[in-house]
Amino acid sequence: MQAWRVHRNGEPGEVMELEEVDRPVPGDGQVLLKVRAANINFPDALLCRGQYQVRPPLPFTPGVEICGETEDGRRVLANPALPDGGFADYVVADEASLLPAPDTLDDAEAAALHIGYQTGWFGLHRRARLRAGETLLVHAAAGGVGSAAVQLGKAAGATVIGVTGGPEKAATARELGCDLVIDRRSEDIVAAVKEATAGRGADVVYDPVGGDAYAKSVKCIAFEGRVVVVGFASGTVPAPGLNHALVKNYSIAGLHWGLYTTKDPAAVRACHDELTALADQGVVRPLVSERVPMAGAARAVQRVADGTSTGRIVVLPAGGTR
Repeated sequence: MQAWRVHRNGEPGEVMELEEVDRPVPGDGQVLLKVRAANINFPDALLCRGQYQVRPPLPFTPGVEICGETEDGRRVLANPALPDGGFADYVVADEASLLPAPDTLDDAEAAALHIGYQTGWFGLHRRARLRAGETLLVHAAAGGVGSAAVQLGKAAGATVIGVTGGPEKAATARELGCDLVIDRRSEDIVAAVKEATAGRGADVVYDPVGGDAYAKSVKCIAFEGRVVVVGFASGTVPAPGLNHALVKNYSIAGLHWGLYTTKDPAAVRACHDELTALADQGVVRPLVSERVPMAGAARAVQRVADGTSTGRIVVLPAGGTR
């Protein structure tokens, strides 16, 4: 079978190599899956760079979420067992963690429903306790993680302000349903948020960017607001001023969704049921901007790493149907 392999750490476009390898063999409690679609996540780029919190032994195959097919024909969502990730024709995954793919989503959309939307749901509801009528500020609103938070925020009845970089991404954020879009390249984020909220600020901030995005967020956070720290796509990890959090009465909440898969797997399944219901109702639908063949995976991961992509890019291995 074909699989993309990383033999040394570096930029995805330089270190990912397409090779012929043997099919992985399932261990106890695992199943073999044919990959129908593999969604690209920013952690795939971090894995290539050797900067992710999980560091599989070299060589390894990136690809942390897929829509796959079991040997008995079931269409499922799975997180492949590293070091044999999802940018391959076949993977193995823990049978107990498999989730049914929603019938209303095609393979590429289903592959993109899992990590990003679970992260958004746990961040907004479990960590921030977002309430209907509140104002939600989403950074990188046209990206894969941000677009999920926008849709989930609207589904929760929040007023959603999306921050993007450039007019094309701003247009995408508007199409996603943002009530207000701020182009960080040409507008003052802090001033725009305060104007839109009559000086109150955002009740909840969803930040997968870090760096300057975080710094701007705490300047326009509301009294008793909540900042959800999701990641650091900017490459800069902010150093929060706890004295500032004290004098403005806001909370800083970290979110590492992967921990829930072992610490509260029942909550992960319950979240999937809710996401499936929202997909069936047409309330959420992953923004799949591109579907690339297996040969284009390395270039696509590099684009995600560089922050030039919009929505989700999904890899369709040879034989993928949708």
